[in-house]
Amino acid sequence: MDLDALTAARREEWARLDELSRARRLSGTEVDELVTRYRAASADLADAKTSAGRSIQGDHISTMLARARLRLTGAPENVMRQIPRFFALQLPAALYRVRWATLAIALGFVAVVTVVALWVAGDPALVASLGSQAQLEHYVENEFTDYYSENPAAVFAGTVWTNNAWIAAQCVLFGITGVWPIMVLVQNAVGVGTAAAIMAAFDRGDVFVLYILPHGMLELTCIFVAGAAGLQIFWAWVAPGPRSRGDSLAAAGRSLATIAIGLVIALGFSGIIEGFVTAQPWPWPVKIGIGASALALFLVYMLVVGRRAHRLGESGDLTEYEAGTPTLVAG
Repeated sequence: MDLDALTAARREEWARLDELSRARRLSGTEVDELVTRYRAASADLADAKTSAGRSIQGDHISTMLARARLRLTGAPENVMRQIPRFFALQLPAALYRVRWATLAIALGFVAVVTVVALWVAGDPALVASLGSQAQLEHYVENEFTDYYSENPAAVFAGTVWTNNAWIAAQCVLFGITGVWPIMVLVQNAVGVGTAAAIMAAFDRGDVFVLYILPHGMLELTCIFVAGAAGLQIFWAWVAPGPRSRGDSLAAAGRSLATIAIGLVIALGFSGIIEGFVTAQPWPWPVKIGIGASALALFLVYMLVVGRRAHRLGESGDLTEYEAGTPTLVAG
């Protein structure tokens, strides 16, 4: 094949392809023309490579085809434009999806804490098995409260934040097992219940409640949400519906993994409250009010903003462009 002759014969067609690729707006007819000319230029490139290998003409055609292909398939959104959509639509919609599972987990957690606390506190032998009298008195009088002030506030806030964020991430990411979130939640419930029992056994139950509430309201809610997200990922694998298990799991994993990102931020605020508020010598109504306000903001974001995003058709999943074209299924 004579490449010069091919170039002379196709020059106007290639110029039109390049013009359409650069146009700011295209009509329906022009889009059809762009597709047709793209296919024709692809055939020309194949002929040129078959007859002459790599050439200047072939590189020119490749450049035009790349521009046309980008125009046809679209380009990724700017990351800075994706951030507002993530926080206004994707994250609240994902949180809204797990609202009922979160409530169920919260009720179960409170039930376990209550049962453990009443069981241990009501049996002196069980309390004694947790340590000697001197050790338990030291825990009640010093360790429990000193925990919140023995380190600089910033260091303590960072420590509890990273620890809680890691726990929440594990609940979401390892939720596919169906066991890990439950194990984490039960362990935490037993720990809280045991601490409450020790404090109550020495008539310091009020101290326990006052030191737990300021940061614990938001912190525990975040852990409940993480557990709910993890278990929903597990359920998407167990009961995929009309989709394949792989597709169902991928969709649930994408949409609910966004929750892990949101919880890292929410737990950051919880860590700030625990580090800078809980141990302060302020009136308890002020400290508990700060914690309650933080929880209220989280719940408004989850339920009110999330409900609005859900009504707009958001599920927390990626857009079709980001996730790839979905496979159509019946039902």
